Amino acid sequence: MIPTLQQESDLIEAVRSAARTEILPRFRNLGADAVAEKTNADDLVTIGDRASEASIAAAVRRILPGAEVVGEEAVSENPEILGRIAGADTCVIIDPIDGTWNFAKGLALFGVLLAVTHRGETVFGLLYDPVLDDWVLSRRGGGTWFCDPAGRRDRLDVRDGGEPTGFAGFASPWLLPEHQRARFATGVLDYGRVRDLGCACHDYRMLCFGVGRFGFAMKLMPWDHAAGVLAYSEAGGHVGMLDGRSYAPTLHQGIMISARDADTLADLRAKFAWLRGE
Repeated sequence: MIPTLQQESDLIEAVRSAARTEILPRFRNLGADAVAEKTNADDLVTIGDRASEASIAAAVRRILPGAEVVGEEAVSENPEILGRIAGADTCVIIDPIDGTWNFAKGLALFGVLLAVTHRGETVFGLLYDPVLDDWVLSRRGGGTWFCDPAGRRDRLDVRDGGEPTGFAGFASPWLLPEHQRARFATGVLDYGRVRDLGCACHDYRMLCFGVGRFGFAMKLMPWDHAAGVLAYSEAGGHVGMLDGRSYAPTLHQGIMISARDADTLADLRAKFAWLRGE
C-alpha cells in the first residue's frame, strides 16, 4: 500500500500530536529516572522516546491498517522486528526522537523521523521539527517540500549549487573504528568545515535546504536514514553506499554518502575507498 494524500496528512498530524503531548512537555523537564542508557553512556533513551513511539505507532495502525510498524525503541527491545521491513508490503519506520542525547541534555536540536516503505522501497518520508512545528516531506517521484501549519509549501532543490561557503558537510568520525578516526577526520577536513549535529533529522534537513555539499552515515539504522535519503534524493541530491551500491532501508551495515552532485559522490567514494580496506 502506498499512502494516499489523506493518509500522509493523517501521519503528519499523528507525529505533530505526539510532539505536543509526549515530547515537548518533557523537554528540559526530565527527572533522573526518565533517562536510561542503552548500549553506552551516550546512547540514551527517555520516557519521551517510548511514549512518542507508542503514540505514533498506535496512530499508524489506525491510518494504515495491516502495515508493519518498525520503531527504534521496539527494535531495541526485540531486534527481530528489524527484519520485517524487507518482507512487508507496507512498513512504517519510526524514530520517535532523533537526537535523543540533545533532547536529554536540553539542546533544542532534535526531530521525529517517519518513513513509509512499499516492498522495501521508501515511498514517503517525514522529517519533523517539534520545536518549531515545521517539517520536510517527500514522496517517491513527487519531490521534497518544506511545510508549516500556516500552509507554507516550498519545493526544495539542491541542484542550483547554493551560495559559496566554507562549510562542507556533516560527518561523525567517532562512529568509525578507533584506528580509522584520525585519518578520516583529516581527510574530510580537506573539503572545509564539517560538523556532527547529533541528529540525522537535522543533518538531512540542512542538506535538503542546500547547506553543505555532503554527509557521511557510518551507522545505517533505517529510522535514521530512510526518510532523509528519500528527501535528499527527491531534492536532487545523490546518495549511495561507499562500495557503489544503492541505499535501501534493508541495508544495515556499511558507510553511506549523500552528496549534492554525482561528481562529489564519485570523488568521496574514491578518496575514502581505504575505509573498505582498499
